[in-house]
Amino acid sequence: MSHQLSRRRLLQLATASAAGLGLAACGGNGSGSGTTGGDGDSGRITVWSWTTAAEALRGVVPSFERDNPGIEVDVQDVGNPAIWDKITVGLASGGKGLADVLHIGVDYLPGYLEKFPDGLADLSELGADRYRTDFAQGLWPTVIGKDKAAHALPWEVNPLGLFYRQDYFDKAGVNPADISSWDDLIAAGPEILAATGARLLGLDKPGTTPDMDFFQNLMQLQGAFYFNQQGKITLASPEAVQALTIIKRLDDGGLLADTAGQGTRKRLLSQGKLATSPDPAWAVEYLATKFPDQKGKWRVMQPPAAVPGGGRSAIVNSTYLAVSESSKRRRAAWRFIEYALTKPVEINRMFASGGVFPALSAAYDDPKFSAPHPFYGGQKVLKTFVDSLGYGSEATNFTGDYTRALKLASDAQSQVLVKGSDPADALKDAAERLAQQTGRQQAA
Repeated sequence: MSHQLSRRRLLQLATASAAGLGLAACGGNGSGSGTTGGDGDSGRITVWSWTTAAEALRGVVPSFERDNPGIEVDVQDVGNPAIWDKITVGLASGGKGLADVLHIGVDYLPGYLEKFPDGLADLSELGADRYRTDFAQGLWPTVIGKDKAAHALPWEVNPLGLFYRQDYFDKAGVNPADISSWDDLIAAGPEILAATGARLLGLDKPGTTPDMDFFQNLMQLQGAFYFNQQGKITLASPEAVQALTIIKRLDDGGLLADTAGQGTRKRLLSQGKLATSPDPAWAVEYLATKFPDQKGKWRVMQPPAAVPGGGRSAIVNSTYLAVSESSKRRRAAWRFIEYALTKPVEINRMFASGGVFPALSAAYDDPKFSAPHPFYGGQKVLKTFVDSLGYGSEATNFTGDYTRALKLASDAQSQVLVKGSDPADALKDAAERLAQQTGRQQAA
């Protein structure tokens, strides 16, 4: 879902989030001063989620309560981004006031496990490990804490795709089958621009709101991110330089529209001024819902590789359900998570109601994932994303310092696009600042 893990939305409250995680760093692991949990297997449990995801979870409650007598479930729409402050404050106070079940994004889960190692319940003890191979590759490492136990189950996965205007490609004489890398697409960009007046994609150049999804996507296509799996800084890595160089080439070629300002990208899409839109799976229904007059004009392909011959699949974000360690009914909470996220019927019911692309691999046997979509000219768009997951993807380590890395990366991108800085120099400076701010080492 577009509203779930938007980097723009995240950074609007970066100060509050960083303050909350800073409190965690000062408060230790959160144990000792909080509420002692229990393994109750019945009673009333609360679930924190947001907007359409919360509504999707409510759809599971009737069948769960029918099959699990003695447990009542209250799903609460806390709101996004308010939920992050509530969870952070709760964990920092030793679990006081937390719901039994917590919906957590990949942006935050690694940081919570890192700074609050006793904050989320050990689900391995409750049987979670039996499901370790049942979800899309690349998700399970994210749920593992320092104790090597699982502390959440994957719910949503968002593989990356490249949405493109088929009518524009046709008008410019560009064959999508010939596009396998961003080199290919950059080469075709001037033809598309000349024939249609549309630029390839939009980006907030001055960074008035941090707009780093595309940069991160280009890194993830190379199996890289701001940090490696050991938590060392890789913001100045060759993969990062390659990603920012692609963005600079797009801008130098006049192929990048400036989306600074609230709602600018949506307006440009509505006006037909963008020829492509690199987005995760949630965008399938987003585009169809927001731009119904463009029915039949859009298609989806595997994202072009960041380097010729490189990988063309990446999981760019995901969400999880966890049980708070302070819950008095941890077993009941676990039973709800297990029921909602490991049964194809239930998770596909949530997908149908809320657009949350399921992480459970068995869900894809449902015919809906290979059905033609009328908005995309009958293309089997969901199958494109399922196929992408089949190629595998590396886990992304966001760490507890993601917001700091995101801000510094955004500054580097703006320096390149606004001031003409060299990508390698801008990223080198950003990586050094990140090391100073966090105390983390840079990877060799």
